[in-house]
Amino acid sequence: SMPEAEVLKKITEFEDKSLLIVDDDTRICDLLEKFLNKNGYLISTVHNAEQARRLLLGLECDLIILDVMMPGESGIELTVDLRKNNKTPILLLTARGEAEDRILGLEAGADDYLPKPFEPRELVLRIKNILVKTKIRSTKRLIEFDNITIDLNKLIIQKKSEQFKINNTEKIILE
Repeated sequence: SMPEAEVLKKITEFEDKSLLIVDDDTRICDLLEKFLNKNGYLISTVHNAEQARRLLLGLECDLIILDVMMPGESGIELTVDLRKNNKTPILLLTARGEAEDRILGLEAGADDYLPKPFEPRELVLRIKNILVKTKIRSTKRLIEFDNITIDLNKLIIQKKSEQFKINNTEKIILE
């Protein structure tokens, strides 16, 4: 079996990752937020596509958990729209038995889906799987000159011992 240190490293590897939950059901948002917080994730919640869009303008998150069935713009429509200029992994929450939603969601560019109702531990495993795949895909994107390092993945500028956060707009300019 894996040595204990290895197991701990694996568990803590994704701590402090920020997740955005988009679901019109505030009760589900609250439950997921509590559960995912316990698992070391930083959580933001919004309740419709418009709020998600607004939040994503200023927030760099590692993964979006998106409900398919929302009043107004559906999770699938939002996925299609986000995929035009956003590579953040998306995990769709679908209604049990809605094969069509799952297929449309994957076609729209979602990374995975989970039918409701689900076991919270399965959600955590699916999140970890997506983050592992994303980590493998994302190469280091560093800009270095003199004694300044800009990390476009982490949105951090490092100057000697000082660190500055940069926002999405500044990142786009730097790219």
